[in-house]
Amino acid sequence: MYGSLRAKLSDGSLVVGVIGLGYVGTPLALAFSHKYRVLGFDIRPDLVQALRKGEGQFLGTSREDLVRALDSRFLPTTDLRRLEECDAADHDPDLSQIEDAAREVARRLRPGKFIVLESTSYPGTTEEILVPILESGGLRAGVDFGVAFSPERIDPGNPRYRIQDIPKLVGGLDEASTQFAHALYSQVIGRVIPVSHARVAEAAKIIENLFRAVNIALVNEVSLILERLDIDAWEAIDAASTKPFGFMPFYPGPGVGGHCIPLDPYYLSYRARKAGHLPQFIELSGNVNEYMRFHTVNLLRRGLEEAGKTPAGATVAILGLSFKRNIADTRESPAIRVIEECLKDGMTVRAYDPHASSISTRKGTVMSEPDADSAVAGADATVILVDHDAFTQLDFDSLSRLMESPPVWIDTRNVLRVAPRGSVALGIGRPLGRVRGGMKPPLDLLGGAEPQAAPRHEG
Repeated sequence: MYGSLRAKLSDGSLVVGVIGLGYVGTPLALAFSHKYRVLGFDIRPDLVQALRKGEGQFLGTSREDLVRALDSRFLPTTDLRRLEECDAADHDPDLSQIEDAAREVARRLRPGKFIVLESTSYPGTTEEILVPILESGGLRAGVDFGVAFSPERIDPGNPRYRIQDIPKLVGGLDEASTQFAHALYSQVIGRVIPVSHARVAEAAKIIENLFRAVNIALVNEVSLILERLDIDAWEAIDAASTKPFGFMPFYPGPGVGGHCIPLDPYYLSYRARKAGHLPQFIELSGNVNEYMRFHTVNLLRRGLEEAGKTPAGATVAILGLSFKRNIADTRESPAIRVIEECLKDGMTVRAYDPHASSISTRKGTVMSEPDADSAVAGADATVILVDHDAFTQLDFDSLSRLMESPPVWIDTRNVLRVAPRGSVALGIGRPLGRVRGGMKPPLDLLGGAEPQAAPRHEG
């Protein structure tokens, strides 16, 4: 089996299929297209059409790279029947879609093919979920076809690390599969690291995301404490980061978003429970990060109260819909719950994001205004949820003059270094929650008990 695959790998005749053309699948397809013909599969016709037109910037790829690939070796398609043309297939579906994608591959699976799963899940998914489906037609993994797991490590919006520059882990179901996965990815990735089994590679990916989730939760809880101790959390973290060893800076915010950090740790939690272990630390970090969304809304309620306004009937502008800076991805964005809570309080919500055109919530879809001026004009309060580069260049004093007086600002990302003139300005991790230079609150509001957050099951 591997003899013919290695021959195709060497002579450039290998055909690579990538299932799922999102923030991971599209850059990976473009990387492979440098050397091989690539068929990219997705069930979303609008996405496939956009890619065929060379519109891939929203996926973290440049138009130039996409057009170059389209002109030569890359074809996006919704026609899953063309999987039969692929020698190696790489999956990037959500966990809920792994089984569906595997069935589509199994229907067209022939001897001599190689399947790689990249979608993050609990350790054992490749062996226990993917392989039985692939073998349902009578072919055997490791004999008739190869299988491996290779976790994605894309950081959307980070121009420093291209997919080719990020070390790649590969782990097969057997040594031969691991060796071929190593050879395959080495064609387009600078450094490929083999591990002993697919389970190890799956566990490594969960550890990477859990590390971030737990450290973000830790610094979020510390910021809540420092707010009450009249200490600027942002300054304290920057001071701690001057230590050249034993410390890595993480910063607070309104909660975590995206497909990885809010969800992936719970895959390990699920697996741990099945193995008879209660994963308290993992779930505690998730609860802390989830709470930050309610803390943001509590700061907004407090700011409106200080300005002599009530939440019911107030107009609130949201700056930032995506889950992190300089990208358009709104999956699991903190903005979703913040908007839902504002609407539940009777507020009118407007929004602006230079990257994301809209966001879907359980209360409906919120569209982005064309610019920040349109979003804040006539608003009682503005909440900064993302530190897009475009936001750091805004003239906040000018924006304040467009708002209802006194304007209320809630800064969750340390964008406001000084409060806009004449404003009530509060922020996560700020001393007593207050941005320097803001209007003084009544004394009874300083250090008082914060309103209780809504229970997690509400919404």
